[in-house]
Amino acid sequence: MEKKSQLVLVGVVLLALALWLVFRQHPSASPNPLVTEIDTTSLLELPAEKAGDHIIEYRGFVSSYNTETLIPNWVAYELTSDETSGDATRADKNFSMDLSFRGRQAKREDYARSGWTKGHMAPAADFFWDDDAMAETFFFQNICPQREELNNKDWQYLEKQVRNWANRYGKVWVVSGPIIGDNIYGTIGEDHVVVPDAFFKAVLVHDGRRYQSIAFVMGNDAERYWLQDCALSIDELEERTGLDLYPALPDDLEDDTESRYDFSVWGIRRR
Repeated sequence: MEKKSQLVLVGVVLLALALWLVFRQHPSASPNPLVTEIDTTSLLELPAEKAGDHIIEYRGFVSSYNTETLIPNWVAYELTSDETSGDATRADKNFSMDLSFRGRQAKREDYARSGWTKGHMAPAADFFWDDDAMAETFFFQNICPQREELNNKDWQYLEKQVRNWANRYGKVWVVSGPIIGDNIYGTIGEDHVVVPDAFFKAVLVHDGRRYQSIAFVMGNDAERYWLQDCALSIDELEERTGLDLYPALPDDLEDDTESRYDFSVWGIRRR
C-alpha cells in the first residue's frame, strides 16, 4: 500500500512538471486574457465592414472606398519591422485612378489648382519593401484632399512615428482615414471630391505582454498638432467616427485595449 502511494505521488509530480513545461513553451495557454496571443491571420487591422462599403484589397493595404465622397472611409494595413525599408522608389510613381475599380472615383483633374494636396492615408514610405505595393498607394482609393502644412509636417511626423513603433515592437496594425465632420471645406473638382475636416490614425501593437493601442486626430488645417495633445483612446475615436476598429480582437481583449492608452508605450512625453 505504501509503495502504491509513493507511485501515485511520483505520478502527480511528473504530471505537474509536464504541465509546467507545456505552459513555459506555450505561454498563450495562460488564462489571463491580457497576455493571450491570438490568431493574427484574421487581419487585426481591418475595421468592421458596413453595408455599402467598397472593400478593395491591394498588395499592401485594404481600402474602404466611398463612391459618394470619392475618398476612402478608411485604409488599413499591417506594417512589420522588415517592411520599414527596401529598394522601392517614389521616382516613377504618379497619382492615378485604379482602372480595375468599377465605380465612381476621383481623378487628378479634381485636385488641380484646388489648393489641396493629395494626402496619402497609407503613406508611400511604409511600402519601400515592394515597388508594386508602393505604386498602389498612389491610387485615389488611398488619397484625400489634405492641407499642405499638415501633409508635410505633423501628419508626416506621425507617419514616421508609426515606422518607429513597427521597428520597436516588430509590427503594428494601422487604420487611417478622414473625418468629414461638418464638411466645412466643401468639395473640390467637377466630381465634387469631399474635403475632410480632420484625419485620424489608429495604431495597435503587442508589446510582448499585452496589446496596446492609441489613436490621433489632426484637423485638416495649418495648426500644429503635438502628439500629446491630439491623442485619444480607440473607444473615443470610435465614438467620433462611428467605426468599429480592431473587431478581430476577442471581446475581453478589445474592451481592455481600446479603453486606454499609455504614453510611455509610445515614447511620448507628457507636456
